[in-house]
Amino acid sequence: MEKSYFAHPSAFIDEGCNIGKGTKIWHFSHIMPNCILGENCNIGQNVVISPDVVLGKNVKVQNNVSIYTGVTCDDDVFLGPSMVFTNVINPRSAVNRKSEYAKTYVGKGASIGANATIVCGHDIGEYAFIGAGAVVTKTVPAFALVVGNPSRQIGWMSEFGHRLEFDSMGKATCMESGQTYKLENNLVKRIS
Repeated sequence: MEKSYFAHPSAFIDEGCNIGKGTKIWHFSHIMPNCILGENCNIGQNVVISPDVVLGKNVKVQNNVSIYTGVTCDDDVFLGPSMVFTNVINPRSAVNRKSEYAKTYVGKGASIGANATIVCGHDIGEYAFIGAGAVVTKTVPAFALVVGNPSRQIGWMSEFGHRLEFDSMGKATCMESGQTYKLENNLVKRIS
């Protein structure tokens, strides 16, 4: 049976993986056992995807990214160069904690910038935007813009990745798409 995805000859794909149609896996990447990669994903060079990781459709993983067991990314997630997920809260070399992986969920359309670190057990909401180099140590709400170490929220982003400026009525419009958003009780949702 012919593969419906592309894998560079230097990539290594372990048994039991389910890789979607149109996905591309580039140089020196390792996809470990029982991973699920959706359709049309792009896995850059030197990426490690640990056992049982799940990536939705159209996930873009840039070079040198580590995605450890316990991570699930929804559709259209962007993972910037050299960012990393952790999966154990208190790792020690001499203490085996393989059964203590904390799960992390990344919502649809979220972007995580270059060299960011996501400490395990903290979900990232849909369309959230994590700035380059940020260290995420708590859950990030949908549409939130967070930066720094430890990360702190400094605003809100549209689905198209533009900063939202809310008026006195709690409404904002994306400059590119024209979509409108409502800020209420410190939560953002798209209303049109």
